[in-house]
Amino acid sequence: MNKRNIAVVFGGVSSEHMVSCVSARSVIENINREKYNVYMLGITLEGKWYLYEGDTALLPEDKWVNEAYITPAFISPDTGAHGITVLREDSSEIIRLDAVHPVLHGKNGEDGTIQGLFQLAGIPFVGCDHLSSAVCMDKAFTNMTADVAGIRQAKWRSINAYEYQKNADAFLEEAVEYLKFPIFVKPANAGSSVGISKAKDMTGLKEAMQIAFAEDSKVVLEQFIDGFEVECAVLGNEEPLASTVGEILPESEFYDYEAKYVTGSTGLSIPAQNIDENKINEVRENAIKAYKALGCAGLSRVDFFVEKSTGEVYFNEINTLPGFTSISMYPKLWEASGIPYSELLDKLITLALERGGNI
Repeated sequence: MNKRNIAVVFGGVSSEHMVSCVSARSVIENINREKYNVYMLGITLEGKWYLYEGDTALLPEDKWVNEAYITPAFISPDTGAHGITVLREDSSEIIRLDAVHPVLHGKNGEDGTIQGLFQLAGIPFVGCDHLSSAVCMDKAFTNMTADVAGIRQAKWRSINAYEYQKNADAFLEEAVEYLKFPIFVKPANAGSSVGISKAKDMTGLKEAMQIAFAEDSKVVLEQFIDGFEVECAVLGNEEPLASTVGEILPESEFYDYEAKYVTGSTGLSIPAQNIDENKINEVRENAIKAYKALGCAGLSRVDFFVEKSTGEVYFNEINTLPGFTSISMYPKLWEASGIPYSELLDKLITLALERGGNI
């Protein structure tokens, strides 16, 4: 059997760079080497691209950025190259690729930018195309699409930095009147809860706006839903499948970046422990509805709140390149649904190849 050439792209110019490197290690170590030749393509925090030929154990904490293991390289947009251009000391070479698995979270990896490069190159890749990636990354556009599709979600408002600077007080007064405290404040384009705050009064709200604007030029404010936070993994192209539903059991006030990746102070219950089977099925149905409405393909993790007092399901957000670390919910949900990690990676690559490079 001829092996397929697969590139795993990791790192990136993003606040989630380090998480990407941890996810990439897990992915690379679990890809079936009997079926695939794996090439590791790393992007530094400064935006430099390298073919990495060292040990996967060096990926976390950026220990891979070592002259002994890296060679300048990049994915060319030229469809004739259809792969990685490697700049050796005395010559260049092209490694033709069958597919790319981007293991990039946040800006410049999950927002459609690199997906556009893959599409220009005509190389099949794991995950959503450039348009759906961009829409899902921007919480304001995601919320607008959900509203049009009739998907229940919390009340929300959005504003960009220019408009906010023109008349901050008027915007905040209207937002408080509409949303009521407490209010969640989020950068429109950031991942893994980076820059998110829960504001309980006007002073806290103004501080939260500053924190969010430090991450992005557009901010989304959302009504607080007193509920259980649940997540569902979706897999597929035209006929997607939904996994069982997992529940976040945070020890902190909400599931922030620290709880996800630093302290590990969050419990995960699979299946969700505070909702019954009927509600789990409702979440799964809504996950597929959101996935299709937003034009997703390959994979996404769809997050919801189930309101404690009413049992109503509220769409929260969608992640087109969710974490693939050893503690990440997406692979854990599929493992609990009967698809182990290595098989899941194989399915994702197969879905990419089925869709092809000219999306």
